[in-house]
Amino acid sequence: MSKEEMKIGEISKPRFEFRSFGQSFDAAAKRMARLSMPVPEKVWERHSDEIYILSRTNDINNTKIRDGKMDIKTYVQTVDGLEQWNPLMKGEFPISAEVLKKEVFPAFQVTMPELTKETYTYNEFIEMINNHPDLQAVKVHKQRFGYMVNNTICETGAVLINGAKVETINSESTEVDDIKKTMKDVGLEGVENINYLQAIKRVIGMIDKPLAN
Repeated sequence: MSKEEMKIGEISKPRFEFRSFGQSFDAAAKRMARLSMPVPEKVWERHSDEIYILSRTNDINNTKIRDGKMDIKTYVQTVDGLEQWNPLMKGEFPISAEVLKKEVFPAFQVTMPELTKETYTYNEFIEMINNHPDLQAVKVHKQRFGYMVNNTICETGAVLINGAKVETINSESTEVDDIKKTMKDVGLEGVENINYLQAIKRVIGMIDKPLAN
């Protein structure tokens, strides 16, 4: 079977991913830029403001809100140190109590708050999150620079997590071997694989562990 050609910004089969967070990946970022094939101008530099919902009791479902839309991805497996995540649900605000009850709060793996309305606005949902002892809404601003190395979708980026600035670098593809080659080529072998959930939890102190550097 031929390998799938990766295309930035387009839907593919579920991808595997290497990602890390730290204070600096300058050397790897320079090599990534040098080795990259040309990419569409729309991914040269992207900015976004997002809200991640962190749960003290869950590390397998990643929930974020961007442009009024909720996106939940669930962890599938790890192969050779690379994580695979699949979409679990997508929703928009106002959001129904039924969806919160059957899909959203089960993904958080926490006690269900009392739901007294049929639908909830974005602000009402965030208030519910802020009032829950095991949940926390975290503001994340991303400045991302897109590349393509060894047919893997790559990026470097500056990320503000509740205002704290960290750097990120990643490579993702449906092909594990292509990611491993990219990690070797840009100098990321031996660097800890840290996903967004883990990175944010470390920055806000929900997990007592440092970033990769």
